[in-house]
Amino acid sequence: MGHATVAFTDLDGLAGANFPRVNWPEDPQPYPGSDINSKCCFEDIIGKSPALQKVLNQVAMVAPTDATVLLHGETGTGKELIARAIHNLSSRRGRTYVRMNCAAIPSGLLESELFGHEKGAFTGAMMQRKGRFELADRGSLFLDEVGDISLELQPKLLRAVQEQEFERLGSARTIQVDVRIIAATHRDLPAMIREERFREDLFYRLNVFPIEIPPLRERREDIPLLVNHFVSKVSRTMRKQLKSIPEKVMQRLTNHPWRGNVRELANVIERAVILSRGEELEVLTAELLVPDSSSNSDAACGTLLEAQRKVIIEALRAASGRISGNGGAAERLGLKRTTLQAKIRRLGITKAQGWN
Repeated sequence: MGHATVAFTDLDGLAGANFPRVNWPEDPQPYPGSDINSKCCFEDIIGKSPALQKVLNQVAMVAPTDATVLLHGETGTGKELIARAIHNLSSRRGRTYVRMNCAAIPSGLLESELFGHEKGAFTGAMMQRKGRFELADRGSLFLDEVGDISLELQPKLLRAVQEQEFERLGSARTIQVDVRIIAATHRDLPAMIREERFREDLFYRLNVFPIEIPPLRERREDIPLLVNHFVSKVSRTMRKQLKSIPEKVMQRLTNHPWRGNVRELANVIERAVILSRGEELEVLTAELLVPDSSSNSDAACGTLLEAQRKVIIEALRAASGRISGNGGAAERLGLKRTTLQAKIRRLGITKAQGWN
C-alpha cells in the first residue's frame, strides 16, 4: 500500500515533532507580493488553493484600513481565524481583540454583554460592568453569528457601529469608543431582510467589505495540507509517533464531503490519532463513506445508507461472517462490536444477503 508522508504545513511551528519534512512544489504564500510576516499573521490558516488565496488577498487589502468587514461562510470554515488575521494585520494589532458569539448568549442578556450595565440596572446587576464595545475600545470587536441578534436590539447595534457611541443599561451617559467591527454569519442576511428578520440599514452598515469564506469541499487541494497539519499537531500533543498516512486514507479524506468543514476534519483527525496503534494513521472507514459524486445533494443523502450497507457487507464477507475478534468485521471497520451490530440491525443486513 502506498503512503503519503506527513508534512509540516504551519511553517516552523511543528519543528518539535519527529516527522520527516516534505518539500512541497511551492511554499504556500499568504498572498502575492506581500512582505508581511506570514508566520505572525497567517500561521493558523493552512492552504494554498486559489479559493483560499482569494480570501487572503482580500484580507491583505482591507486589514490596514478601519473598514467594517462582514465574513460569510458555512459553520466550521474558519471565520474567526480570518477575523484574527484582519486584526493582526491592522494598525490595531497591539490593542485588544474582543470576540463575542451572539448566538451563544440569551437575547435578554445580549444588550448587557454588548454595551454593559450600571449597578442596579436590573435584577442581579450587583456591580457596574463594561460591555464588549467598551472593552474593545481602540481595538477590534468580532461579532460572530451577528445574524442571530434580535430585531429589538438591532437599532442599538446599528447606532453603536455607525456612530461609535452607546449608553450602558441603567445609565443616560453616552460613551464614545473607537472600535473596528468585524462581523460574521452563516445565515443568508438578504433573505432575512426580505422576511423582515434583519434590518436592511444594519446589513449595509456591516457589509462595507464582504468576504466569502469557501467551504472545504471547494478547496479540496488544501485537505492534504490540513490533514498533515492536524496529524502533526495532535500527535505531538498526545506524544504519538505517527510517521505516515496511507495513500488510500488520504484519498478518502480528500474526497469526503466535509459538511462540517475544517472543524469536522480536525475532529476526525483527532479521533484517528487517538485510535492509531502504530506509526501509521488509522481512520475509521465508517466515518468516510462518500456518496456518489454524480448525484445531487438530496440523492447523496439517500445513497449514503446504501454505501454503508455495501461496506459493512463486504467487511462481513471478508471476515467469513465473524463480527468480533481478530480479523472480524468490527476490527476491519474500526468499530466497536456493539456499534457494528447496531448498524447491521438498523440497515437491515441479513445473512441471506450472502455475507456468511
